[in-house]
Amino acid sequence: MRSRIEDPEDTTIFSQQTATDRLLSDQNEDDFDPGHKQDYFRIFQQFSWMGWSAFGGPSAHIGLFQKVLVENLQWLTPTLFLELLALCQLMPGPTSTQMSFVIGITQQGVTGGLLSGLLFQLPGLLLASACGIGAANFLKDPAPWLRCVTSGGLAAVGVALVASAAKSLTHSTCKNKITLAVNATTATIVCYYNPTWVFPLLLIGGGLVTLLSSRDHDTPARHSQDCTDSFGIGTGLGSALVVMWVLLLAASVFILEGTQYGTYKAFHWWGTFFKIGSLIFGGGQVVLPMLDSAVVEPGWISESDFLTGIALVQAMPGPLFNIAAYVGAIIAANANMNGLTGIMTCWVGLFAPGILLIYGLLPWWARFRQLDIYRRALPGVNAAAVGLIVAAVFQLGLKVHANSPFPTATVSIGR
Repeated sequence: MRSRIEDPEDTTIFSQQTATDRLLSDQNEDDFDPGHKQDYFRIFQQFSWMGWSAFGGPSAHIGLFQKVLVENLQWLTPTLFLELLALCQLMPGPTSTQMSFVIGITQQGVTGGLLSGLLFQLPGLLLASACGIGAANFLKDPAPWLRCVTSGGLAAVGVALVASAAKSLTHSTCKNKITLAVNATTATIVCYYNPTWVFPLLLIGGGLVTLLSSRDHDTPARHSQDCTDSFGIGTGLGSALVVMWVLLLAASVFILEGTQYGTYKAFHWWGTFFKIGSLIFGGGQVVLPMLDSAVVEPGWISESDFLTGIALVQAMPGPLFNIAAYVGAIIAANANMNGLTGIMTCWVGLFAPGILLIYGLLPWWARFRQLDIYRRALPGVNAAAVGLIVAAVFQLGLKVHANSPFPTATVSIGR
């Protein structure tokens, strides 16, 4: 069958076969067995090593999940993976962290999600905590060979993973002129203009494009291979978690505005990090300027210690949000309080909003994805989501090349 992109007369999304249908055929999704779920040991086995090897930031993490769990092990279909990725990108919080929980949820429900998510965060949490408590002084001026390994080698591998995922997913999602245009437009906009509010708007805009372009065409029924039986919890408990998030956010604002820092230090730490975690779109890099103004300007931590933490956490596996553990340890030490109190207060505060929302909204999304309007918008949302990954290839690649002590070698490693 000839590709829809090659047909000059084809300007619609849905005719005999949708973009999602072709994604299934391209990735051999007919061989996927939705009834076969991975047990806890397999979840533990895969996320244990991925937690220690997830360098390169959120886009590289997504590329790692796609390569290992979708392409190689076929835990999820590419279609379901892209839908979940788009859902996480539409919500505040760290996208790769939310994906690590979601993948476990699809296999073993609530407990499977907790196992996969915590295993993925644990290495970075432990390392960042150790640096915050005492090792930061030793690593403020790392040896030249260590700097070369992290900035020139591991970072290049991370970019290569992102590029591989971008190529594979673009091929799967952009099967006609419209979705290809959505992908390219999204990537171009993000390369040149990327404030946090742009990301969800681009995903919504991509969905509107295919929703309108397919308004006169019937939408085929969803393939059974795209379905999964486990979305964590029911809609009732999901709604309760969303309400809990709203109440905690309101309590955080009240604490910050209505109490004195000197009397309620730990509560102020929690409120600050929970509020930031509730307002962040676009991943870990976006959280850094907000954290800088929230913890440096009041004098909780010095600018030099904060910048040291950024460098350290970026050289560690796992999400950049783990900087909360480093900052929490330093804040607690400066306040003459127990370091573990600061670590857990700040780390849980920053991660909790995204985790509450993914558990709360996932059961509702499981129902919403069956609606005709969602299926019409899905190709555009997926194309825009992959466009964000395409943009990340150029952004990360240029940054790694500029920071590497051996730029030519770094480019060779990335290839």
